[in-house]
Amino acid sequence: MSTSGKIRVFQVATGNLGTEMIGRIRDHPDLELVGLHCYTPDKIGRDAGEIVGTDPIGVTATGTVEQIIEARPDVLTFHGVFPDEDLYEQVLEAGIDVVTTADWITGFHRDTNHPHPSGRKVSEVIQAACERGNSTFYGTGMNPGLAQILGIVHTADVARIENITVTESVDVSCHHSVDTWKAVGYGRPIDDPAIPDSLHKYTAVFADSVYLMADAFDLELDEVAFHYELGACTKDVDLGWYFMPKGSLGANYIKYQGMVDGVPRVETHLEWQMTPHTDPAWNIKGCYITQITGDPSIYSKHMIFPRKGFDLSNPENFASIGMTVTGLPALNSIRSVVAARPGIITSADLPLRAFAGRFDI
Repeated sequence: MSTSGKIRVFQVATGNLGTEMIGRIRDHPDLELVGLHCYTPDKIGRDAGEIVGTDPIGVTATGTVEQIIEARPDVLTFHGVFPDEDLYEQVLEAGIDVVTTADWITGFHRDTNHPHPSGRKVSEVIQAACERGNSTFYGTGMNPGLAQILGIVHTADVARIENITVTESVDVSCHHSVDTWKAVGYGRPIDDPAIPDSLHKYTAVFADSVYLMADAFDLELDEVAFHYELGACTKDVDLGWYFMPKGSLGANYIKYQGMVDGVPRVETHLEWQMTPHTDPAWNIKGCYITQITGDPSIYSKHMIFPRKGFDLSNPENFASIGMTVTGLPALNSIRSVVAARPGIITSADLPLRAFAGRFDI
């Protein structure tokens, strides 16, 4: 760690989330930004502040794993859209912990849907690297991640659980990640036969979220079932950064259901719209909802509002709220992750303080 007692952080990527996290790391009382890894050649060699649109901060972007290791950070934060498992392996075996917001909660999804070139499970590769480097690997985010932790906590006063469902009900048009939405299938004709597979492939990490919750309840699942409904745009929709023609995918309702003896017991739902002009359309509530059927039953909304005086006239500012709540569960967990045992861990392995924010005093 640095002489100030702060944890030395090397960040990967400056997309939407990574751009927001540069400032959040700098303002975080636990953390010190010591490096930035970029994949885009024209970013390498530039100051991190310049890259994300602020004043220079004295951190120059680099582009090789060797430079990450040479910097000797305590932890690497990975904020790319998709994982870089080769980078993970090299960094972990060098003794550097990794906290990622990219497509990882338990590892079930990566093991099932993304075979490693070596033929081994991805989780086996990462676990072995952790063992070689005595390092720790942790995946989190808002959803999947914190949304399921909130769901678990809401059962603390329930005597008997019949079903728990965590729902993300959001307008996703503020998440300006063209690569993400192309991969999922937004903007493609609603009858494109590839859409269901695309939706599943690029949202299957939410199966991890179901397994995370089931683990907390000591519940053995028979399977995690996937169901979907598609909403077709009723007119051409041009968001400025993304275009969806009439008749293309513009909204969806997805269910990942943890099944026991044919009954859904633990569920994550995704109620997404890029535009309200779809058929069918859903009543987007702009929040995260926990519903528990049991004795007693629970209904809770996790609603997110901007800080006082925050300018919402700029859509990019609005989008930054979503990036903040996605990245802060990772940043706030770092001190606990650094103190945790080596190996792959999940939120179930961390203390309550790993989910605590910080006072500005």
